[in-house]
Amino acid sequence: MYLKSILSSLILLCFIGSLNAQADRWQQKVKYKMKIDFDVRNHQFTGEQELRYWNNSPDTLDRVFYHLYFNAFQPNSMMDVRSRNIPDPDNRVRDRISKLTPGERGYHKITSLEQDGKAVHFEVVGTILEVDLLKPILPGKSTTLKMEFNSQVPVQVRRSGRDNREGIDYSMSQWYPKLCEYDYQGWHANPYIAREFYGVWGDFEVEINIDGRYTVAAGGVLKNADKIGRGYSDKTARISDKKVRWKWEAKNVHDFLWAADRDYVVESKLMKGGPMVYFVYQPGEKTTENWKNLPEAMDKALSFMNKRYGTYPYSVYSFIQGGDGGMEYPMATLITGERSYSSLVGVSIHEWMHSWYQMVLGTNESLYAWMDEGFTSFATSEVMNYLRIQKLIPGTPVDNPQLGSVNGLIRFHKSGRSEPLSIHSDHFMTNSGYGVGAYTKGQVLLEQLKYIMGEEDFYRALLRYYDTWKFKHPNANDFFRIMEKESGLELDWFKEYFVNTTHYPDYTIENVEGLENGTTKIDLVKNGVMPMPLDIVITYNDDTKTLANIPLRIMRGHKPANKDNVHFILAEDWPWTHPEYSLILEFPIEDIKTIEIDPSGSMIDLNRSDNVWSGENP
Repeated sequence: MYLKSILSSLILLCFIGSLNAQADRWQQKVKYKMKIDFDVRNHQFTGEQELRYWNNSPDTLDRVFYHLYFNAFQPNSMMDVRSRNIPDPDNRVRDRISKLTPGERGYHKITSLEQDGKAVHFEVVGTILEVDLLKPILPGKSTTLKMEFNSQVPVQVRRSGRDNREGIDYSMSQWYPKLCEYDYQGWHANPYIAREFYGVWGDFEVEINIDGRYTVAAGGVLKNADKIGRGYSDKTARISDKKVRWKWEAKNVHDFLWAADRDYVVESKLMKGGPMVYFVYQPGEKTTENWKNLPEAMDKALSFMNKRYGTYPYSVYSFIQGGDGGMEYPMATLITGERSYSSLVGVSIHEWMHSWYQMVLGTNESLYAWMDEGFTSFATSEVMNYLRIQKLIPGTPVDNPQLGSVNGLIRFHKSGRSEPLSIHSDHFMTNSGYGVGAYTKGQVLLEQLKYIMGEEDFYRALLRYYDTWKFKHPNANDFFRIMEKESGLELDWFKEYFVNTTHYPDYTIENVEGLENGTTKIDLVKNGVMPMPLDIVITYNDDTKTLANIPLRIMRGHKPANKDNVHFILAEDWPWTHPEYSLILEFPIEDIKTIEIDPSGSMIDLNRSDNVWSGENP
């Protein structure tokens, strides 16, 4: 009996442990040690990479894959052909890759690769390196992969490269052979065709040997500022072409970015409560004044961001002039710098907000780009509105900064180019379909949840999502489960419609009539395929208001009453299968001035012209 009891307890503990493991999910781990020797005359470098890889999955791995991003910048690459055949090519790319000369192209050439000291077979297939392991990596075990490689930096076309349009020498993103991610869905060895990224959590030690006339900025902590004879914040000119060794470290990240330029200056500011933030740019008439004003706005913004979205966890961050617009990386971003002040602040906020929704949460952007780009866009709108309230940037603050995106999504949907968010980022039919889906629809998705759940529950859930899933690669279901737990509502119906289809709501006030018993009947019609709960606002002749909330039966609950002293009525729930619904008000029709579906404009509705009834013109 005692033995049975022990066995039962062990089984129960194993079961509980498996539940916890499933809730958190295992994460692979890497540690990179890289040294590169850079030749600025021909824009090439040689590299040594030692990579330790921990297999924390329950699977035995007999192969691994690396990304070789620079190989995309060659004529007839998948990125080149895709850009030349998509109906609406990115103006930054178009046919530029097809016209690159041998000296302008990018490449990674792998000269040797060993596993635990023994050579392994590998094959370069476009932007992916396929490696057959000599010894499989068992669950819970690790292996060490050592690589030597030669690379050429392409002319700047998209994100990475040399000599961008503002004259920045080197924007070094996607610059090294990067191990592909293996997760509960298997390997993610997606070819690079200009869209999204996904990486393994790990630590980086990077040594960059480069001409001493260049200042190097990076997404990490500079470990040898004293050894190279100048502090990172020093603005003195480079003194010679003798090579200088820059040693950088970044921990618990899934990528590493650096940039170099002969004219960079570096400003720095310790933000309230940390981190140390660097502003790295080329001085000039189009840059200096705006970049010098940027730290104050970022300091104020960070306080708001930490409070609303969760605490930024790293000790440094760098805003670096470079790239081809704005592109996010751990602890740093590349942004073009010759902008108006408002534009510079806007792109800086957007790229920094990626630290929350991509660098810390680490969602697979290829599958769920809207969970990064959309959530980042939502937060950016709020932060920019906050900065307008604080009078740190020009413009008039508004009650709800998301409404422009709601209306923009409606307009785009009517163009007939909408595609479901469930499509892999690389496989959207158009760039505009991807862009509006990932950015705008992802942003509007959060606005719809705020409308459904109520603001207090929504923002509390947003913080819980960040705190629960940071450093764990959450998927769409993980996000919606947090929203459900915090609100007490079932939201799977919303996910299925808003993520997996292009259906949207469309509701109408069909008829309003006074009944003989002194009540008023409001007849509503669901014209659209997607159901939504409705806020019906009744304004009386004395300008007092009632908000009648009609929940969906499928929600198994409703949002709480607002705290704005508006009279709140919880109406009978609406079965989504029923196209018609009648709401009875305990007020005579003669007392009513207007009735409107969602006067806030938060809920997406394809035709708002039939959402208002006026007593003066029934």
